Amino acid sequence: MYLTSEIKKNIFTEYGKSDIDSGSAEGQVALFTFRIKHLTGHLKINRKDKATERSLVRLVGKRRKLLDYLKDTDIERYRAIIKTLGLRK
Repeated sequence: MYLTSEIKKNIFTEYGKSDIDSGSAEGQVALFTFRIKHLTGHLKINRKDKATERSLVRLVGKRRKLLDYLKDTDIERYRAIIKTLGLRK
């Protein structure tokens, strides 16, 4: 499995408020970004995997909604997470 509890813990420690705080928007955006990168690599190899493609589109939508929420509530946190993750927009 590509996403173990250790990897999740590291992501939440680095981007969230603490290693057990999985509810912060920054931690969730970072986790979604990790999963999106993994699924993108999978789809480059397996182009006809439509189920994975659909789940990738859903993940991108979830991340977009969280980023919109961050932009509306606290623009500084939004800019910081965009910069650290290297996302466009």
